[in-house]
Amino acid sequence: MKILARLGILAAAVGLGVIACHSGGGYTVGGTVTGLKGSGLVLQNNSGNDVNPKSNGSFGFSNAIDQGGPYSVTIKSQPTNPAQTCSVYNGSGTIGTADVTTVVVTCTEPGRFAYVVNQGGNSISAFSINAATGALTPIAGSPFASTGTTPVSAVVDPNGKYLYVTNHASNDVSVFAIGATGTLSSAGNPIAAGAGPFAVLVDPADQFLYVANMGDNTVSVFVIDGGTGLATPISGSPYSVGNQPTSLKTDPGGNYLYVTNYADGQVAAFSITAGAGSLTTIVGSPFASGAGALSVAVDPTGTYAYVANETAATISAYAINPNSGALGALSGSPLSLGSNPESVTVDPSGRYLFAANITAKNEVSSYSITPSSGELTRASTVPAGLFPVNVVVDPSGKLAYLANESSDTLAVYSIDTITGALGAVAGSPFGTGSRPRWIAID
Repeated sequence: MKILARLGILAAAVGLGVIACHSGGGYTVGGTVTGLKGSGLVLQNNSGNDVNPKSNGSFGFSNAIDQGGPYSVTIKSQPTNPAQTCSVYNGSGTIGTADVTTVVVTCTEPGRFAYVVNQGGNSISAFSINAATGALTPIAGSPFASTGTTPVSAVVDPNGKYLYVTNHASNDVSVFAIGATGTLSSAGNPIAAGAGPFAVLVDPADQFLYVANMGDNTVSVFVIDGGTGLATPISGSPYSVGNQPTSLKTDPGGNYLYVTNYADGQVAAFSITAGAGSLTTIVGSPFASGAGALSVAVDPTGTYAYVANETAATISAYAINPNSGALGALSGSPLSLGSNPESVTVDPSGRYLFAANITAKNEVSSYSITPSSGELTRASTVPAGLFPVNVVVDPSGKLAYLANESSDTLAVYSIDTITGALGAVAGSPFGTGSRPRWIAID
């Protein structure tokens, strides 16, 4: 229980989906766009019937499709000024007896800002990112004071407007508005969570906030007010999970939620009700992982999931059933590392997995992912600072960031997009506050 010991720990929503209309007796197709900043995005359904979303939020195609007919949403043209890459999830299927409102279009660009949660200093360090070199420059006013006690994790919403920070000791979630230059300002009073919140996540459609409460073995679910960034609990929240939940991840379409349970060595899996955010246990859940299941990652196609088992010194690998969300162990899983993984993440291309490893090795490793099988093959291992606890990848897929808790530093590595090999960027590591625990990229 290395990471827990470091922390001194023992042991009815309103949907924001599309309001659809019928025409011609059929059903319409639509969904939600997030992260859009450029202009010129054009979506296409069944190779026609274009739509040109100009802002984040709901969209819909005008042509209706009869029951039993196919739909296939694709990107016809990407946004420019700034240039962005948009991807479609939940984009194809067969029309049933209702409008389709669950298509998710996520737009990204290279990271602008990096936020580091400092649990020892009750603060958030903020940096601007040099897109060309990866170098970091502190933002004026950094570090910013947390509005809670012992901040341990954070996430930027898909639209890049708000930073959510879990405060482990004060049992709440701080909400900060992100300024044009990356500055942080409190958006309002912290959101009350369960006991000992440890991880936080916003769904891909930017509608719901999920918080893993390690102290009372629950997950809290909140609906987000898009205008303020604040959130209120949905009916039925919180939901019971296994012992000591430590991380959360959805599939890219926001259909399923996966929660690691540290004390059980398992992964709890839930289906998410579209437009409501409520959770239903998936048949077969929880799924066996390894001792000290601490961190979960899902590849960008929603095909594979990976879990870092800290105590077992392994990574478990699973295939995700696209119809049910159930997890099936891959051949060769779990992979023995010879070091204790604290954190895992998959790059935006789905080609590489990165693991932060502690104990005497203090290193970060990259692994290539075989597309057909999900198998992991080590690509590189490089030195890290003391007690590396969290690794994330820039939306461009060219940079990896590593929080070194006992060194009070943030390391930045370039990623070779051909081999997955890591190399420290000039000036790395960069100083942070006391005991950096988590990184969020905007």
